[in-house]
Amino acid sequence: MKLPNRENALIEISKITEYLLNINHERGGDKARLLIEFGYSRENWQQLENDIRQYHLEADVTKSRETIYGTRYEISAVLITPSGKSLLVTTAWQINLGKDYPRLITLVPD
Repeated sequence: MKLPNRENALIEISKITEYLLNINHERGGDKARLLIEFGYSRENWQQLENDIRQYHLEADVTKSRETIYGTRYEISAVLITPSGKSLLVTTAWQINLGKDYPRLITLVPD
């Protein structure tokens, strides 16, 4: 199964620049250091967004569950990073109650 309505998936710029690629973020700092090691950067945040869209939104959902906020989906797939190396990560997406599009919640290295 593919992520429902994936062509309208929302990836907020701040989710990438202020969380996933921010080495000073309390919870995202370790993720940022790893992503930077693989060639991503805050200055070129669009590369990470494009790679997530290319490699994850075309992959199958590996897990889904209902929450009090809506339906949460996880996709585990490889990113081919700017360094040319593969990085296996899981992205979490949520379709909030009353909405019809998924939004990126987080990215976790596997």
